Amino acid sequence: MIVPARVFGANDRIRVGVIGAGNRSNLLMDQLPETAEIVAVADCWKKRAEDAVSKRKTKWRVYTDHRALLDQKDIDGVIIGTPDHARAWCSVHACQAGKDVYAEKPLAICIGEGRAIVNAARKYNRIFQVGSQQRSMAMNQLASDFVRNGGIGKVQFVQGVNYTGPQRYQPLGDAAMPEGLNWDVWQNQTPARPYHPKLHTSWMRWYDYSGGEMTNWGAHGLDQIQNALGMSDTGPVELYPLAGTTPGALGFRYANGVTVRLEIPSPNGELRAGAIFVGDKGRVEIFRNNFRTDPLRLIPNLPPPSEVQKWRDDVALWQAKYHMENWLECMKSRRKPIADVEIGHRSVSLCHLANITRELDRRLLWDPDNETFTDDAEANALIMRPRRKGYEL
Repeated sequence: MIVPARVFGANDRIRVGVIGAGNRSNLLMDQLPETAEIVAVADCWKKRAEDAVSKRKTKWRVYTDHRALLDQKDIDGVIIGTPDHARAWCSVHACQAGKDVYAEKPLAICIGEGRAIVNAARKYNRIFQVGSQQRSMAMNQLASDFVRNGGIGKVQFVQGVNYTGPQRYQPLGDAAMPEGLNWDVWQNQTPARPYHPKLHTSWMRWYDYSGGEMTNWGAHGLDQIQNALGMSDTGPVELYPLAGTTPGALGFRYANGVTVRLEIPSPNGELRAGAIFVGDKGRVEIFRNNFRTDPLRLIPNLPPPSEVQKWRDDVALWQAKYHMENWLECMKSRRKPIADVEIGHRSVSLCHLANITRELDRRLLWDPDNETFTDDAEANALIMRPRRKGYEL
């Protein structure tokens, strides 16, 4: 039976809290399907949480400590839209508190963090969706299924985007702290540094807080590669710098012999969240909610053009509404969501492996089953990061 959302009464709706009230979280707040309702928001900058509430003229409860929100018994699940460096801490706490989780991508800022999140989700039997919403886009799934099921024949190689990595932090000096901002909590696990607006708002450029574009758009593009190749629950076995091409370009190889070359200049328009798959029967370019093939009609039995156009024009697909719908449905059925935490972890781990390969600038052997580098202590030291006291996982 299919029941329209309007049939559900207030008591039947899933009740959601939001941790982090920045730009991305505000978009997710507005895209939450009608089968759920937000009842609380937490942010270490109280003004930002209050602004989110007043903008929507609601009576959501406001917290400055996410743990206080997690203590609320009437909350079923949480959306975590914090900056990358704080996501693991909040995610593990949410699982421990018995909440189901929708966490933005990239899931974590290092491989060890991601594994800790997966372990927590499994230990506490939580439904955990990662915000890789291309998994919920019909065109992406259609083309991915085609490649994965042998539609282009034996995959010869894959071309992906050469996403840029993060920079090492450079001192920015001191600046006036915004009133009501708990800067210590915002910094979370990272080294304590003076407040500066360029750090507060442009954290994605710095290594301590993010993996750069490699884990931003790369979390979509490399997830697309994993999905189409049927590698969603594993990773490559070898990574290496690519000589004679664009700076920072690198390649990797899976155990089945398929190789990937991250060499397309970044950013690259429509391909920034996709990749090119070349097989002995043809080639498919997959990008956000669309694809093209060579030869032109390589994929047989496509839906009618009107249906395809409907998919492409659907704004909700381009956002995250359907992806969150999948999460909410799985909260009721207790089935794994389409971008389960293990999938999100494996995809961003590939991004981190790429950044580590660049940093060490040498060939690396990776064991995806045990998530360790083979005979390389220096590389293994980069799997996990030191955490500031009080912010341990």
